[in-house]
Amino acid sequence: MYNGFVRIAAAVPQLRVADCTFNTGQVVALAQQAEHERVQVVCFPELCLTGYTCGDLFHQQHLLQEAERSLSRLLAESLALTPALIVGMPVRVGAHLYNAAVVVQGGRVLGAVPKTFIPNHREFYEKRWFTSGASAPGEVHLTGHRVPFGTRLLFTDRAFTFAIEVCEDLWAPIPPSSHHALHGAEVLFNLSASNELVGKQAYRKELVGQQSARCLAAYVYASAGVGESTTDLVFAGNALVAENGAMLAESVRFKPESQLIVADVDVERLQAERLRSTDFEQVPPGDAYRVVELEEAHHKTFTLKRTIGKSPFLPPAEKRDEHCGDLYAIQAAGLAKRWQHTGARTLVLGISGGLDSTLALLVCVRAADLLGYDRGRVIGITMPGFGTTDRTYTNALGLMQSLGIAVREISVREACLQHFKDIGHDVQVHDVTYENAQARERTQVLMDVANRENGLVVGTGDLSELALGWATYNGDHMSMYAVNSGVPKTLVRYVVGWLAERLGGETGRILKDVLDTPVSPELLPADSQGRIAQKTEDLVGPYELHDFFLYYMLRFGFTPEKIFFLAHEAFKGDYTDAEIRKWLRTFLRRFFAQQFKRSCMPDGPKVGSVALSPRGDWRMPSDAVAFTLQG
Repeated sequence: MYNGFVRIAAAVPQLRVADCTFNTGQVVALAQQAEHERVQVVCFPELCLTGYTCGDLFHQQHLLQEAERSLSRLLAESLALTPALIVGMPVRVGAHLYNAAVVVQGGRVLGAVPKTFIPNHREFYEKRWFTSGASAPGEVHLTGHRVPFGTRLLFTDRAFTFAIEVCEDLWAPIPPSSHHALHGAEVLFNLSASNELVGKQAYRKELVGQQSARCLAAYVYASAGVGESTTDLVFAGNALVAENGAMLAESVRFKPESQLIVADVDVERLQAERLRSTDFEQVPPGDAYRVVELEEAHHKTFTLKRTIGKSPFLPPAEKRDEHCGDLYAIQAAGLAKRWQHTGARTLVLGISGGLDSTLALLVCVRAADLLGYDRGRVIGITMPGFGTTDRTYTNALGLMQSLGIAVREISVREACLQHFKDIGHDVQVHDVTYENAQARERTQVLMDVANRENGLVVGTGDLSELALGWATYNGDHMSMYAVNSGVPKTLVRYVVGWLAERLGGETGRILKDVLDTPVSPELLPADSQGRIAQKTEDLVGPYELHDFFLYYMLRFGFTPEKIFFLAHEAFKGDYTDAEIRKWLRTFLRRFFAQQFKRSCMPDGPKVGSVALSPRGDWRMPSDAVAFTLQG
C-alpha cells in the first residue's frame, strides 16, 4: 500500500471456449501487464480458464483435467510476478463440481472461493453442473496441495484485506460481500459472466456502485468477454471498479481485444469511513472467517493513476443545480425555523460587500420569502471602517437596494477612535488591536440594533474561517444564528456564482462584481489608489488549499503526510511542494490553536459532510497539541 492506496485491476482476456491452453496464455499475458503496471491484485472473469459457456463439457474429464493443468502452469508463471491473481475455474471435490475463484500468488494457491448462489432460471441453468459453495468442505486438493476452500475466506497483506464473491452472488437479496465487508474486507472482487441484454448494463453498473457504497468498500467486477459462445447469449467484457459509490474505471464493452482496467483504491479513506460508522459494529454471530496471508508488494516507485480533484467540496458540473439548490434551501429553512420559533420581528446582519455577507443576505431574503414576510423585515447594515473601499461600499448598498430589504449605514470610525483614546491605543499603530476593535464595534452595533428592532443577528462567517480561526473572538465570531458556518469558502464562491446566474439583472451584476473582489476583512486602510490593501489569502494562504486540507483532515482523518501527498497530486503546476508544505503547516498550526473559538460558536445549519459544531460533528479539546508535517 502506498500513501493508503492499493492498485487493483479487472481483466477481460480474449477467450476460446474449452481451450484452456489458449485461455491461460491470455491470463498470463494480462498478469504480466499487471506486473508492469505495479498492480497488487488482478481479478479475471468467472470460469476464465475454461470459458463460462462450456455447457455439458463441464462433465467431461478432459476439460476438468486441462483446467487443473492450466492452473499448474499459472502457478509456475506467477513465480516471476508480484500481483495476486484471481482466476475462475471449475473445481471438482468428490462427486461435486464447484464454480470457483482461485487466488494465486508467488507460485502458490492461497485459497479458493466457490460460488454461493447458483442461478437456475431464464437463460441460466448452472445447477445442471455446479453445486453451491454453501456446503464447501473447507479445504480442497489443487495441484497436489491442500488449500483453504470456502465462502468465508479473507485475504490480507496486513495493510488491506479483500474477499471474493462470484457473479450471481451480487444479485442475491443479501450478497456474501455484505458479510465479507462486515468482517473486514475493504476490497470486494466479483468474477462474473453476465450476458448482455438491452438496458442491463445500466442496472449492473448501478448494482456495483450501490454495493460498494453500502459496504463502504471498493468493488471490482470482471465479466466474461466476447470470446464466449454466442449460441444463445452475447457477452461484452464488462469490467467495473467502484469505490464507495463512485465509479473509478470501466472497460469498453464489446471490444475483441484483451483489456486490463487499472485503478488506485484509497483504502485509508474506506477505513476512515468505517471507523466513523456504527454499522460495522453489527457483525452477524456465528460467521467464522479464515484469514489467508498475502505477500506484500514492494515496488520502488508509485505514480498515482487516479485524478485528485482540487475542490472536494464542489459537486460535479452535472449536479451543480441540484447541489446548490439543496444547500441554499437548507440554509434558508434553518434560518426560517429559528426566526419563526423565536418570534423575532426582524433579521439583522452586517453587509460588507464581500462574499460571506452576500450569501448570508441572500439566505435571509429567501427565508423571508419562505415565511411570507415582507423583505423589509430584513435589516442590512453597512458599517464603513478605516479599510472600507468604494468598491465594496457601493456593492453593499446596491445589493441591499436591489433585494428590497431595509438599508442602514452606520460608520464605526468615530466609535473606534473614541475607543482607542479610552484604552490608550495609538491610532497610527495598525496592529491586531486596531483591527479587532473595528470587528467588535460592528458586532456591538448589530446586537444593539437587534435589541431595538426585536431582531436576530445573523452571522456571516464561513466554515473555512472557523477552521483557521480567522474571526475576531466576540466580534464577527459571534451571532444568534450563523447561516454560513457549514459552508467552506470555495463553496460560498460557487453558490454565489450560481445565484448570480439565476437572479440576473442588477442583483446578478453586483454578485458578479462581488465574486471578482479580493477576499478581505478591510480592517486596514486602503492603498494610495483606494484599493484593498489587506488580502486574506496573502496572509493565511489560498482558500482552495485550506479547504482541501480541511476536507481530508476532518472527513477522513488523514495524516498530514497523506494530505500533502494528495495536495501534491491535485495542485501540480499550481503550487510548488514548498508552497503546499508552508500552507499546510499554517493550516495545522491555526486549526489547533483556534479551537477555543469553535468551542463556543453559535448555532448554524450543517449542509455537508464536514462541519465544526461542538454540539455535533467536531468535539475537540481547545488545548490539544497540533499535528506536524514531517519532511
